[in-house]
Amino acid sequence: MYSFCPQCGGRLEKRLLKAGEPKRLVCTACGFVFYLDPKLAVISILPYRDGLVMVRRGIEPGYGGWVVPGGFVDVGETVENAVVRETREETNLRVQVVRLLNVYSYRHSRTVVIAFVTEYLSGELAPGDEELEARVFRPLEIPWELIPFSSTRDALRDYLQQSPTR
Repeated sequence: MYSFCPQCGGRLEKRLLKAGEPKRLVCTACGFVFYLDPKLAVISILPYRDGLVMVRRGIEPGYGGWVVPGGFVDVGETVENAVVRETREETNLRVQVVRLLNVYSYRHSRTVVIAFVTEYLSGELAPGDEELEARVFRPLEIPWELIPFSSTRDALRDYLQQSPTR
């Protein structure tokens, strides 16, 4: 957690500023309120070669686990561009967004995840520099027990419920 004010260097402490809201970090010296806002991430549900593309993570968190391609949205980047970029970085595949699948947020996480269904355009499937492996899983082959993130599990379940034959 944060201890010092980014404006003046004073000590931060948790205070209740408004009834019904969570306690906020407030600088004891200058009164600056340090809001801890969520991080925005995107994931790609990519049907490809009779299955769905997944990658095995080569970094923490979730090292060695299987996830769908995705990552954080950069400042100034649209969520649609972010999911296309992240999919390319992690799989070497060029895709386009087909539709929004769902948005996932959890009490235990500061990350809000936007899941998109994407469509393959070009490229050969290969892992990126932060992935150990990239492959296609048919729905019955998905390694559910090796998926480290709730958003990946939830997005895959949502997609498969909507598109059981894909």
